Amino acid sequence: MDVTQVSAVFTGPNYRVSLGDGQHTWLGDEPISAGGGDSGPAPFALLLSGLGACTAITVKMYAERKGWPLEHIDVKLFLATGEDGSTIDREVSLHGPLDDTQRERLLQVANACPVHKILSRPIDIRTSLTAGA
Repeated sequence: MDVTQVSAVFTGPNYRVSLGDGQHTWLGDEPISAGGGDSGPAPFALLLSGLGACTAITVKMYAERKGWPLEHIDVKLFLATGEDGSTIDREVSLHGPLDDTQRERLLQVANACPVHKILSRPIDIRTSLTAGA
């Protein structure tokens, strides 16, 4: 099993959180309308950004391996949440002189990106409490 680790540390002010993976650091926050300082993306935007990045990278890697003329990719994601669950709508725009068969195959590849697979299957989130200093 592959393990990816990210830490989230409340740094303030307001709801600003410092995020890191041991090599990179970035911020998460809430918008001003929710009491945050808007110094970084909100948690739902961070979730969607992982799916968007994975989609674009996976499609680009596949097109490169095939030698297809994919010039760039735009991925837009929309999250709707409700009492019955959540829905993510993903719009993928492929730019370049691709034929219809290549476009259809790249759409299939987008649906096979690793983050899509994780979000599409049952997932267990185990939470434990550790002693703080």
